[in-house]
Amino acid sequence: MEYSIFERKQTIMETLNLHIDVAAPRKQVWETMLNDATYRQWTVPFHEGSHFKGSWEQGSEIYFLGPDEEGKMGGMYSRIHTNRLHERISIEHLGLVADGKVDTESEEVKKWTPAFENYYFEDIEGGTRLRIEMQSDPAHLEMFTEMWGKALKILKSLSEAAVSGS
Repeated sequence: MEYSIFERKQTIMETLNLHIDVAAPRKQVWETMLNDATYRQWTVPFHEGSHFKGSWEQGSEIYFLGPDEEGKMGGMYSRIHTNRLHERISIEHLGLVADGKVDTESEEVKKWTPAFENYYFEDIEGGTRLRIEMQSDPAHLEMFTEMWGKALKILKSLSEAAVSGS
C-alpha cells in the first residue's frame, strides 16, 4: 500500500492506494462493483446494510448509506465527479448524512470535504487490475486499509464467480 500526503484546510489528508487483480474482464468487475445487489454484498466489511441511493452517472448526486445502532440511516453525501465507462469512477464526497439529514456546513465536515475516492479499471493479462485511491483523515487509514482488504476479496470472488457461472 502506498500513501501520499497533501494539506487541505485544517486537516492533513492522506491518500490510501490499494489494488487487486481479478480474473474477470473490466466490464464484469465494473458491473459487480456498481450493481445494487452485488454492491450490498462487497461493502459489508465497511458497514452491515451498506447501500447507495442515486446514480453513478457523471454529475449525479449519490448517497452511501447504512443503518446506525438505532436503525436510522446515515452515511455520506457525494457526487459522481467522473464516470468513464469500464475505465474510471471518481466520487467526490461532500458531506455526511445523519438521521436522514445532509450536513455539508458543520466545521467537522468542512475539515475534510471535498474528499475523493477513485476507482481505476485496467486490463492485465488474465483479467483486470482494480486500483483504488481514497483520501482520508490519517486517523482512519488503518481502519480503511483493513476494511478495503476484506471488501476487495469479496468483490474479486463475486466478479470471478459471475464469469465462471458459479
